[in-house]
Amino acid sequence: MSQAIMRRGVVVTSCAVVMVGALCLTLDVAAAADEQADVSGTLTVFHAGSLSVPFQEIADAFQQRYPGVTVLREAAGSRDCARKITDLGRQCDVFGSADYAVIDSLLIPEYAEWNIPFASNELVIVYRHESRRVFDLTATKWPEVLLDKDVAFARSDPDSDPCGYRTVLCIKLAEKHLQLPGLADRLLAKDTQYIRPKETDLLALLEAGAIDYLFIYRSVAAQHGLKYLTLSEEINLRNPELAAEYAEAAVEVSGKSPGERLTIRGEPIVYGVTIPKNAPNPAAALAFVVFLLEKDKGMAIMEKSGQTSLVPAPCATLDRLPEALRRFVTEK
Repeated sequence: MSQAIMRRGVVVTSCAVVMVGALCLTLDVAAAADEQADVSGTLTVFHAGSLSVPFQEIADAFQQRYPGVTVLREAAGSRDCARKITDLGRQCDVFGSADYAVIDSLLIPEYAEWNIPFASNELVIVYRHESRRVFDLTATKWPEVLLDKDVAFARSDPDSDPCGYRTVLCIKLAEKHLQLPGLADRLLAKDTQYIRPKETDLLALLEAGAIDYLFIYRSVAAQHGLKYLTLSEEINLRNPELAAEYAEAAVEVSGKSPGERLTIRGEPIVYGVTIPKNAPNPAAALAFVVFLLEKDKGMAIMEKSGQTSLVPAPCATLDRLPEALRRFVTEK
């Protein structure tokens, strides 16, 4: 009799556990369904050209997670992306910049409130098998190769693209590091007909043989299976420990207003992301940025694409961040 009661007790208890577990699972599924229901519509992402490959993969994965969302991406030089917002009145939901400072200098505080640093990179020189003087190309002799009148090299526009002004900074740092007086003036005056709005525009010139070399991010070179020369850390803008040395070089670019010039000093390469104040789809934008910054989601794709994760990174706008994003940053 007592055993039967105990058995019934066990059965009842087990059923209760199963029912509670089923209820919890139902609530979890319902919560997930509600979350996905809230995240829908069109999501427009403006981003740097060097983010094209990882952001395409991230967008695809995000749409699988949120099937009600359609992601539209527009790639351009980061400064040009910012000017779409400030000068052309274009709206986007997320802006991913190859230089976090573009968000600080061109968007905050009028067009955006916060800025999260999330990835790093470095500059390299890309070439082809057929590039002239390729066998002379080394970490110390590349200036001689690029200065050769029979060699053509390309770079992106400093006023449009962070890779453009970072190339200028890299060359100026090389002049000092390699002790080559006058190098920057000579190189920056050469082959100006091959300057383009963003660094990824230069790949077609290289593939067509119109140029022999170009300055570009290592991640882009790796993503496209290109051969490249690794530059020394003193000039490639990769190492945070050399920030003071990088800052010894400076370049002027266009500012917020016509005719205004802005001085940019060298610093380690850091990407940034924000949601503009007038984002048409803020719910989807927030979900996308969370997805981007998750270690096993967006940042895993960034790492695979050759752009090192900085999450969690120090954030100067921590007090203005949405609560959902604060776990991805530290206090600056």
